[in-house]
Amino acid sequence: MSELTLWEQFLWVIFPYLSLVTFVIGHLYRYRYDQYGWTPKSSQILERRMLMWGVLLFHWGLLFVIGGHVMGLLVPIGVYRAIGVTDHNYHLLALWVGVLVGFVALVGILILNLRRWFNPRIRRSTDTIKFVTDALLLLVIVLGMAATIGYRVYSAQYELQSEFEYRETIGPWFRSLFIFRPEGGLMLGVPVIFQLHTLAAFVLFGLWPFSSLVHAWSVPLGYARRRYVQYRSRDPRAALARERANRDARRKAPRKTGKETASPREEERVESGRGRGSE
Repeated sequence: MSELTLWEQFLWVIFPYLSLVTFVIGHLYRYRYDQYGWTPKSSQILERRMLMWGVLLFHWGLLFVIGGHVMGLLVPIGVYRAIGVTDHNYHLLALWVGVLVGFVALVGILILNLRRWFNPRIRRSTDTIKFVTDALLLLVIVLGMAATIGYRVYSAQYELQSEFEYRETIGPWFRSLFIFRPEGGLMLGVPVIFQLHTLAAFVLFGLWPFSSLVHAWSVPLGYARRRYVQYRSRDPRAALARERANRDARRKAPRKTGKETASPREEERVESGRGRGSE
């Protein structure tokens, strides 16, 4: 392993640790002092259709993308070889599944970014950090797709090895950070597109605690018992008219009691019967 320069030490040892430390301490501070700002601001009342499609596509796609990264970075390559999964079959599965779920996540985050950039009311109500993190999410996913597809196209043009084995370079380097024995030299021979994807992800980790992304760690256990959230109508006059009509209808409706109410004719018959009896 070659000796690292100062710049390489910063990129593959110092900067990842700065990002991870900020990630952990920032979350602890945010949870301790800013629980009211933990959840993201709802903009559904301003626009609904693009939000629904963007959120569904992005969250479902990202869920499987994270699962794929866990399998590729945290699980050593020896585990796959021990259970009989060849390197070619692994990369073939990672290519097709990764492209599919990555494309779903890419379309979702692109819709959310376009909605935030080009809807004037949403743009005015959005914090700067939200613009930055959404743009970073888009950049990370684009670089990941480029690393998955673009590297194969590039390697085919220059007759290079089509399957870059990141499980022998990026994976061991990433795991070495958590045992406090960083092996930054493993990242020196990594293709540039994979390096950019990795660095962009660590920038996102460093900004994560200061954005609405912290809601990813919230488990909505009480959601099923929560009351419905009521929004104000866009037409206050129509809403007030409906409320008054409902109130008047409830007032005019007969009240149900334990005893039946007698009609006016029946009351007259009862009174006349009492009069005759007294005579």
